[in-house]
Amino acid sequence: MGFSEFLGNKRTIRALRGMLQCERVPSAMLFTGPRGIGKYTLARMFAQAANCERLKDDFCGECASCLRMAPLADPSELIVAGLAERGESADAATIERIPLIIEQHPDVWLVVPDPVRLRTPVARPMIRVGQLRAVQRAAYFQPLGRRRVFILDGADTMRWDDADLFLKILEEPPESATLILLAQSPDAMQPTIRSRCLQFHFAPVSAPEIAEFLKSRSELKPAERTLAAQLSAGSPGAALSLDLAESTRLRSGVLRLLENSVSGKKYGEIFAATAQLAKQEKESFENILALFYSLLTDLLEASQGSQSRLLRNPDLRREIDSLARQVDWRWVLQAARGLDTLEARMRHNIGRQLGLDSLLVSLGI
Repeated sequence: MGFSEFLGNKRTIRALRGMLQCERVPSAMLFTGPRGIGKYTLARMFAQAANCERLKDDFCGECASCLRMAPLADPSELIVAGLAERGESADAATIERIPLIIEQHPDVWLVVPDPVRLRTPVARPMIRVGQLRAVQRAAYFQPLGRRRVFILDGADTMRWDDADLFLKILEEPPESATLILLAQSPDAMQPTIRSRCLQFHFAPVSAPEIAEFLKSRSELKPAERTLAAQLSAGSPGAALSLDLAESTRLRSGVLRLLENSVSGKKYGEIFAATAQLAKQEKESFENILALFYSLLTDLLEASQGSQSRLLRNPDLRREIDSLARQVDWRWVLQAARGLDTLEARMRHNIGRQLGLDSLLVSLGI
């Protein structure tokens, strides 16, 4: 039990333990990296270590403080309970008056993007004003233990104009509290907030390490563990939650879309497939776009005659090689720029299917 269980990013762990050992903990930290890389897990471990009753720079997992925080390892049930307590039909005023805060330990708060409802959640949960105001008030309370820790998962979902509330805490930071912001990219955070945080970017974990990690935590066969590790892009959490059959179906579908766009035919199939991707898949549209980028990266390597064994989609090598013979680097660059434009326009609520249709039709040769 302790930091030794965390996979990868050992330099970050050493830095965090050094802070605790020297009792020089910053008032705000920003953890960035892709989904599943371990940002939340390490933030939760830090909160336990900062309040462990037996150890100074680690956590035992057995003292009363550690046991109270143990349910935070998987907060999904706690989030469900919080939403149920607030009520399924909560209006906008109730949502702000009763913010979604997970508090298993009096000195440790978890703030997550509020889905508003359990049965019919909003399309894009976000951290709301009521949650930020609650953190702003509580941050200055004296801890019952050693240190107050506030974990803001999905900090990049807060509106930039709402983030000014949070900025007030960082400008006059409390001495006995630490705020840990979690985001996929530092650029997604307001510059004035980013500049006031000690930043840690989480590096990808090697595929062999992830495959070994999966051995004791999944029932996958050796070949499946290897494939899951390769598809995870260095994120242990992504590898652990990956449904290989579903992933293969989605990636094959995206690759067929690219093949049809190259031929400049079968528009009926293209439009039907984009409707499926935009409206009917369980996977978020943002993650589906990430699959497009992943396949385009492999296509670029293959179109240049690269014999790299480090394809991001090694199980689709034959199909990728076939499509690569029909395109060149200019086509891949055009497709990547089109995806960049689509992602940027999505921030202004452009129709997802319409934007994807336009992009694929433009790629015909």
